[in-house]
Amino acid sequence: MKLRYITIIGLCFLLVNCKQQSSNEKAKTTEKKEQKRAKFEPEDGKVILFIGQENDALGGTEKDKNGYFDHFPAPGGFTMYTDIMPGVTEEFDGHSFTYSGLNGIYETADWGDGPENMSLQLNDADFKNSALAIGLAIIDSEEKIASGELDSYIIKMCEFFKSLGKRPVFLRIGFEFDGPWNRYERTAYINAFKHIKDKLDEQGVTNVAYVWQSKGFESTLDDLENWYPGDDYVDWCGFSFFNNYKQENMIAFAKAKKKPVFICEAAPTSTDWKNDPKGNTGLTKEMILSNPEQAKMAWEEWFVPFFKTINDNPKTVKAISYINANWKDKPRWKVNPTFKGIDSRLQLSDFITKKWNEEVGKDKYLKASPELFDQLYN
Repeated sequence: MKLRYITIIGLCFLLVNCKQQSSNEKAKTTEKKEQKRAKFEPEDGKVILFIGQENDALGGTEKDKNGYFDHFPAPGGFTMYTDIMPGVTEEFDGHSFTYSGLNGIYETADWGDGPENMSLQLNDADFKNSALAIGLAIIDSEEKIASGELDSYIIKMCEFFKSLGKRPVFLRIGFEFDGPWNRYERTAYINAFKHIKDKLDEQGVTNVAYVWQSKGFESTLDDLENWYPGDDYVDWCGFSFFNNYKQENMIAFAKAKKKPVFICEAAPTSTDWKNDPKGNTGLTKEMILSNPEQAKMAWEEWFVPFFKTINDNPKTVKAISYINANWKDKPRWKVNPTFKGIDSRLQLSDFITKKWNEEVGKDKYLKASPELFDQLYN
């Protein structure tokens, strides 16, 4: 009787232990599912370093030899632009440009921001181990895109993405969707975003992550929610980091959605104490990094907060793109209040170059390497 009693107790203990082990296994499985990373999202504490965003800003090709790639180690990615807005004309400082659709992919185009032709970089050995981020403008075309009227451009874009093989592409559909300068209508924009992703999926494109990018200021959490295409359509949340960075809400929004953040556009820019006290960071209206005094001020007033934002959010901010450009000499920005006096080329300042190399030289920043693409295909 005693032996039988002991046996029953032992069996009960075994059942309880097995049940506990089963619960632990389920918990571990659930935890693994929760920890699954987004498309091309690196592990926590790692940040993909991108540089943008025109041919001369990037350098590194036979035609352009005084850009970022000529002065610094090749970054993990580079940023360029194209469009699906055929027939749309934009005017700037006495100039105008009429888009034909997919400008800047196969041939050189210049919509006032300097020549762009991403085929030059894609065919150059210096860029072979860098991912590609593309800002896709759809201004005044979102309804036509959503209706399928411009599907021929989407299909051609699909063919382009497939031609890149395993190279990761971060597609910023209708970047800065909440910027009034882009004139997007909210519902049409959301429908266009969804239609583009659905079409790329239908065509079997597998090397694209979908980035939803805010202007980075003024929009509240409710505003962002109202513009959000949905978890199934957005891989990364993004925003621009200029002089109004203190007003951004995208990091908090992304955390709530459990999405990684891409700071898609970033450069130290000026602001106006009198007319923009809320957004002011202490920079002057003119900010040129070749000026030693302005370079030091830019580092303290913009670069330090920029890197602090990254360092304070190691599980969220996973990619950044710095714009290494001479804005003030580009027709598009001649009368723009934010960019008309800016030259953000890092190589112009020995002080900035040293500081920049010290920061992005850390292991946390992913730069070009033969292993990078495999790392991002998690």
